[in-house]
Amino acid sequence: MESTVFDAALVETCVSAAVAAPSIHNIQPWRFGLDSDTLTFQVRAAPGRGVRHVDPTGRAVLLSVGACVFNLRVALAHFGWSPVTRLLPRHDDPGLLATVRLAELVADQEGERGADLFEAIWRRHSSRFPFSDRPLPVAVRDELSTVARAEGAALRFCGAAETTRLLRLTAEAERRNRLDADRAAEGRQWVHRDLEPMPDTGLPRTALGPQDARGRIPLRDFTAQRHPERLTARPFEPDPSIALLTTEHDRRVDRLRAGQALERLWLVATACGLRASVLDQAAEWDDLRDCLVDACDGSTHPQLLIRLGYGPDGPATPRRAVARVLREVTGAPDAHPRGLG
Repeated sequence: MESTVFDAALVETCVSAAVAAPSIHNIQPWRFGLDSDTLTFQVRAAPGRGVRHVDPTGRAVLLSVGACVFNLRVALAHFGWSPVTRLLPRHDDPGLLATVRLAELVADQEGERGADLFEAIWRRHSSRFPFSDRPLPVAVRDELSTVARAEGAALRFCGAAETTRLLRLTAEAERRNRLDADRAAEGRQWVHRDLEPMPDTGLPRTALGPQDARGRIPLRDFTAQRHPERLTARPFEPDPSIALLTTEHDRRVDRLRAGQALERLWLVATACGLRASVLDQAAEWDDLRDCLVDACDGSTHPQLLIRLGYGPDGPATPRRAVARVLREVTGAPDAHPRGLG
């Protein structure tokens, strides 16, 4: 807890933390409103920033927005405020996905790891590189499952046979993505060309990582071309640690909760020295998504797979400037932010 002064510097830092969240294809599909009279942030999906072929229902956009809401909560608590969060707060305004209101902080709202989580926001990157064979400690697995449950989701680490089955589903989804002309083209448009100026969204080629020479871990190939000159081949871990994130229901609010759970467990994992990458291809195809959970476990709804392990950090990806994602809802006195776009 560092400050309880609500000023432009605090707003800029907190929104910068929010936009450091992961998003599908790094499209960063969010925008923020600030009601400085009530000290309330409003979070919406940015119009025109979805990926309509890869994410036709907007499920991944809601996961992404949920992740940025969690980062905003962590940052506000770090600076001495108690964030009061409401998801889908107005039935008459379905585009308003979340509000985060500031209240005086009495206790650390994010638990004992509050400071660690804020620091981890800036170090959390997707790592699409090989991990070591070092197993995840049981205590770490238990903690990740606990924090996911605290956000209204469930995280289940998979055994060897289940991991093999889920990776096969992911590989099938990746094969379909390469064969689907619209999805392949949509993926390519978010990869930066080497000679282009660095845009503030999308992925540089360095973030794609290599292919798995063993052919077991089907990381997303945004180039849609499995050629060595595009993505070099390296052996990945033979026994990957794969976890399935699920929710009890599959409403819009559940997807927002799953996004918060994803980011919370990812930040905890980062604080524990772990690296992660998301395997969400199978969840993008309705029939394959249904197969992610066992038939006898039909009461849960899969949201995505996450791969965790010890290995190299992934490269940082670009982020949109605060002025481009934040606007004021009402007028603000001089002590509050100025010049918000």
